[in-house]
Amino acid sequence: MTVTITLVGGPTALIEVDGFRLLTDPTFDEPGAYQLPHVKLEKLVGPAVSAHDIGEVDAVLLSHDQHSDNLDHSGRDFLKSAKRVLTTEVGAKRLGGHAEGFAPWASTELTGKNGHSLTITATPARHGPAGIEPLAGDVIGFVVSSGKPGSRPIYISGDTVWYDGVAEVARRFKAGVVLPFAGAAQTRGPFHITMDTNDTIETARAFPDAVIVPVHTEGWKHFRQSANDLRATFDTLGFGSRLRILEPGVATIIEPLSAA
Repeated sequence: MTVTITLVGGPTALIEVDGFRLLTDPTFDEPGAYQLPHVKLEKLVGPAVSAHDIGEVDAVLLSHDQHSDNLDHSGRDFLKSAKRVLTTEVGAKRLGGHAEGFAPWASTELTGKNGHSLTITATPARHGPAGIEPLAGDVIGFVVSSGKPGSRPIYISGDTVWYDGVAEVARRFKAGVVLPFAGAAQTRGPFHITMDTNDTIETARAFPDAVIVPVHTEGWKHFRQSANDLRATFDTLGFGSRLRILEPGVATIIEPLSAA
């Protein structure tokens, strides 16, 4: 199975697999400030690919709808053109329209004209340390599984830190490609609400033969760590050969490693 991933910026990536086109958390606005109830977020870099150039997608995989660094104004407009929008249960109620809500471990199927199918499974996510849930709201990740023989799942963490829920995903799915939402985002206090370098290493250890393709590392002021920090950490700890840093706007073929 060959996977092609194009990083748009922040948490937004186009994933092409088996003839399907999937887009994670759509953010297409240009740089600017976003005032949320508890904090002002500042976007530093615009999208490397426009919403128009992305075109039609089979599904948007929306980890949550509350925060502008995962769903901005242009992203909300983009949802209208997507064939399907998969998100949290509460998020689907807020968004309305054709958004579909999923609890962790619930799944759905995408069927293509070519006879291929993908199974999308919602996975647990926690947007910060234990106890953050009433403040951060519900979040999910996704596992994308192909029906093709010999293929391996793709895991998209969504906005989460490393915790038991992510470890359980690793126990259930032998993913060949993992997209951790990293960047050590910090908005509410002296703790991060997405994966830092330590969390990303723990995730790599949990998926011992997966290619690690981080997103959510650049473009916003509240991201405290970068792709360069991940590269230095992975190289120091001997995981460097498994890390693929994407260049924004460049469609990159990711070849999953052979399963151990």
